[in-house]
Amino acid sequence: MKITAQQIAAYINGTVDGNPDAEVTTFAKIEEGVPGAISFLANPQYEHYIYDTRSSVVLVNTNFQPSQPVAPTLIRVANAYEAVSRLLQLYESMKPRPTGISSMAFIDPSAKVGEGVYIAPFAVVEAGAEVADGVQLHPHATVGANAKIGKDTVLYAGVIVYHDCRVGANCILHAGSVVGADGFGFAPTANGYEKIPQIGIVTIEDNVEIGANTCIDRSTMGTTIIHQGVKLDNLVQIAHNVEVGANTVMSAQVGVAGSCKVGQWCMLGGQVGVAGHITLGNRVNAGAQSGLAGGRVLKQGNCTVMGYPAIEHQNFARSAAAYKNLPELQNRVNHLERELEELRKLCQNK
Repeated sequence: MKITAQQIAAYINGTVDGNPDAEVTTFAKIEEGVPGAISFLANPQYEHYIYDTRSSVVLVNTNFQPSQPVAPTLIRVANAYEAVSRLLQLYESMKPRPTGISSMAFIDPSAKVGEGVYIAPFAVVEAGAEVADGVQLHPHATVGANAKIGKDTVLYAGVIVYHDCRVGANCILHAGSVVGADGFGFAPTANGYEKIPQIGIVTIEDNVEIGANTCIDRSTMGTTIIHQGVKLDNLVQIAHNVEVGANTVMSAQVGVAGSCKVGQWCMLGGQVGVAGHITLGNRVNAGAQSGLAGGRVLKQGNCTVMGYPAIEHQNFARSAAAYKNLPELQNRVNHLERELEELRKLCQNK
């Protein structure tokens, strides 16, 4: 399909700087541009690519001022990154959705399956489960007994939603993610560890995306809950009885321990660890590999923290700078101690 720069600009409320009839047939990174491609420039560090790119059209921010001539047609928008996101969503929505139920899928007779679904070979829908309209179950996806999957949700290959769990509408669960495995509950005894049955469920609200091989454990009692709009990256671990607030995002390898409450619009960087039974307020931003173990600042929210234990990011930056100089500081302290000792001896001799 071909579309012109002028048509794109009209869709994303941009203005054309160059040939309005320039045609676009594909997307490309600005450094890998080809004729007929549309690229974008949002980060000034990549500006040098715009002068050599072969892309036909480039999205730029309204205030972009080139330092030399530019060959591609420019479409100026308020936010180039947001604009390309809208275009990619449009492109994705135009792809045909798979439909139909494979004869090699297993659907229990007591399960309820909606209209326009796609159930691939070797997908499983167990007894009493409910699969709403437009759901996609890719190969080896499993919907456990009495589980419910909301409208237009996609379960990619190997996703497992355990019995009784709930997944809302317009969710995406990527390959290998597991919803509703037992929480890590064991009681120490004289003979080892005795398993504590995990009889609760997991509830995932609408418009949630869960990355590949991410695990969300069922609660001991009640529900582990992921509120609407949450985005979890690959290899994230959400333990039992956790509550994650709406529109919170977590990067890869974040671990949230049991019974923790995470507020709305939080952003947790890669490998952040959150201790159990603590509360994070709304809009807590945690830098990569931070360890969040509680405290007044985290509970109040609206803060950016780093380090372990996590502290306010400006204090962390100053502490990190001092840490790099510790050997030199230690030498200076040792030298000062020797001088002080010599002064004491001189004073004593007098």
